[in-house]
Amino acid sequence: MVLVLTGVAVIMGAILAGVNHLTEGPINEQKSKALADGIKAVMVCNDLVVAKTDTVKQNDAKGKELTYIIYQIQDAQHQDLGAAVESTTGGFGGDLKVLVGFNPEGKILGYTLLEHAETPGLGAKADKWFQKGEKGDIIGKDPKEPLTVSKDGGQVDAITASTITSRAFLLAINNAYHAYKATPAADAATGATPQNNVIEEED
Repeated sequence: MVLVLTGVAVIMGAILAGVNHLTEGPINEQKSKALADGIKAVMVCNDLVVAKTDTVKQNDAKGKELTYIIYQIQDAQHQDLGAAVESTTGGFGGDLKVLVGFNPEGKILGYTLLEHAETPGLGAKADKWFQKGEKGDIIGKDPKEPLTVSKDGGQVDAITASTITSRAFLLAINNAYHAYKATPAADAATGATPQNNVIEEED
């Protein structure tokens, strides 16, 4: 019996390893395509190239290390278009990962949600709520002065019944901005002083 069970376990392990090997390539290709499409969407430009990818690590007010991936973007003529930044914060239901595009001056061009675990119909509305022309429109805004919801004295309308998600989303945007400004390319373009700290949401 022990030998039979051991044999079955070995065979199943081999099958799972084989399936994983076969699917790994297509899955990675799908993720790469989704990221490429996301970058084009947030930069509002189809004819672009990722000139450089930077990883910025910064500590929040509680000492937790946060990681940001900055994709420096150029057009076909190698002119700087700004950057697309991956930023993650904790939402109401779990991690909320945002990809946000900035022009060289730091104004928001667009954004998309890469991952979230927010409540369907409520917090999940962040995918559309803050887009251009919507109630919480942040497109064109400059997070040099941190974006906050109106309930906290800011100028951005929170998602109805989802203030926690709205705060988490704006925190991700604000932190993405500071991570972008911490890169040499952004400092050279704007003359900004590198930002060494991200913002921590107040309780």
